[in-house]
Amino acid sequence: MENLNTDNTDIIENFEGMGAICHPEGVHYRVWAPNADSVSIIGTFNDWDVEAHPMHKEENGNWGLLVENSKEDDEYKFALKTPYGDFQRNDPYALKVTNSVGNSVVYNHATFDWQDVDYAMPSWNELVIYELHIGTFNAKEENKIGTFYTAIEKLDYLKSLGINAVEIMPSTEFPGDRSWGYNPSNPFAIESDYGGPDGLKAFVKAAHEYGIAVILDVVYNHFGPSDLDLWRFDGWSENEGGGIYFYNDWKAETPWGGTRPDFGRGEVRQYIHDNAMMWLRDYRIDGLRMDMVVYIRNVKADGNPGNDLEEGISLMQWINKDISDNFPNHITIAEDMHSLDMVTNSVENDGMGYGSQWDAEFVHSVRDAIITANDQDRNIPSVVHAITSRYNSDSFQRIIYTESHDEVSNGQARVAEEIANGDVNNWYSKKRAALGVALVMTSPGIPMIFQGQPLLEDKWFSDTDPLDWSRQEIFSGYTNLHRDLIHLRRNWYGVTEGLLGQDVHILRADNEKKIIVMHRYKNGGPKDSVVVVLNFSTETFHDYKVGFPREGLWKLRFNSDNTYYDQEFSNLGVFDINTMPGDFDNMPNFAALEIPPYSALIFSQEE
Repeated sequence: MENLNTDNTDIIENFEGMGAICHPEGVHYRVWAPNADSVSIIGTFNDWDVEAHPMHKEENGNWGLLVENSKEDDEYKFALKTPYGDFQRNDPYALKVTNSVGNSVVYNHATFDWQDVDYAMPSWNELVIYELHIGTFNAKEENKIGTFYTAIEKLDYLKSLGINAVEIMPSTEFPGDRSWGYNPSNPFAIESDYGGPDGLKAFVKAAHEYGIAVILDVVYNHFGPSDLDLWRFDGWSENEGGGIYFYNDWKAETPWGGTRPDFGRGEVRQYIHDNAMMWLRDYRIDGLRMDMVVYIRNVKADGNPGNDLEEGISLMQWINKDISDNFPNHITIAEDMHSLDMVTNSVENDGMGYGSQWDAEFVHSVRDAIITANDQDRNIPSVVHAITSRYNSDSFQRIIYTESHDEVSNGQARVAEEIANGDVNNWYSKKRAALGVALVMTSPGIPMIFQGQPLLEDKWFSDTDPLDWSRQEIFSGYTNLHRDLIHLRRNWYGVTEGLLGQDVHILRADNEKKIIVMHRYKNGGPKDSVVVVLNFSTETFHDYKVGFPREGLWKLRFNSDNTYYDQEFSNLGVFDINTMPGDFDNMPNFAALEIPPYSALIFSQEE
């Protein structure tokens, strides 16, 4: 290998990896710039002198150099001389940046002290996910931005709710200091305003100490589109396109600009694969949620096979297969929103290999049912379909929810706000929003709630509007309602194991009276079988007879109408029941129920 930095002496540098990697001998830099005539490394270690450290040209368009006097925390860039002009670029693999328009910073993963926290992610059927946005989750004062460190302060709150997994909205470096995060400018660097890479690691470490898994939202369907040094990185491009990291034809176009990565180019595929593996390996992340996978597998997300991106599908298969093989029980979640089995089918069965996917059918059907003003217009068969739907015969291949960052923004609002515009502290809002949460926690699937949902937040999601934590005291009963449902969902008391199971049997779907009764079970029997009663109407039923799967005493574990959750609730239906022999709903036993309006009742047996 030619040495461009000394007197023609041949040297071989046996350093692997891309970007800036710390070694005892110094920092080794490597960058992919196939169209450059020469590349040098500039930084604080050489006073930004483009002549001081010319890099060696390697195979496959890479350039590399060991800089012996460079160290962690040095700022740096690559200086490229190309046929298209001279450029100074941030490192595509930069693990840390001063900001999105600043400099790359040398970061050493090995220096963080994990203190060997003993943690194993729960089985997927036990997960209850809380989606949060670092910038707004716990911003200390108005106009302040939340960080990983301020988020740590609320982990005790999440644990007390029973949350055992958090899903963090994208947190890689983005332009400015406020964003949802879906405009990544530096895909390997953690947002500097959130606390950088040490901040994320500190959060993961603390979450694991609380018994909480961390799932990170990542964006691979597009990059940028602004503050993007990847754009025409080494000057070359075609058709007004983005150069070596992007498609340079019609495949580039996305709803967010012409910045779709070139999933068919080996170096770009490796770049995205390296990114996914880094989170699990170096940050000890427990899973990845991938944004809008439909735009990875299809150019226009229109289902037209002519627009399919087979190379995008194969890239996701490669990543998901490697995660499955090398990080057992770590989960990958697809936001595809087209309800396709192939998204969560195994790679061996020609699927994309995701562990689970956001379930559009559940959220849209359930939100519609609880937001609709007129009781008679509620579509009970649609709700039943939402409860019983699954992918590839596996209930846990779907994430079920009524609120997410998408569902409470872009013209939509919180469920309670949709029900009573401007007055969420309203009987109808609180009753029906609670009914939606009960559905999420009792239907088969992996349940998810969005930040602020237990606080009865009334505002749509915005990256400039922090959560109002004063609502925790004002609506403490509503928070307790969420806590009690989550505890039952996780079989906290050892009497609702059926809620951890795959199976559901609809005992009654009464579209006239707007009642659903379902039997949830894992193996069946005492402490396992759970009967859930859901009333989607304003009517109170005093002698509603329904079949039950077993005879005997069924204890009431939860009643959303309890005044403990809100003083405006009526406290009806607060008693255990004994079944009677008789053929109802193809069951040999039945019970006569008192069912409060817009309420959920949960029963199970001790013996």
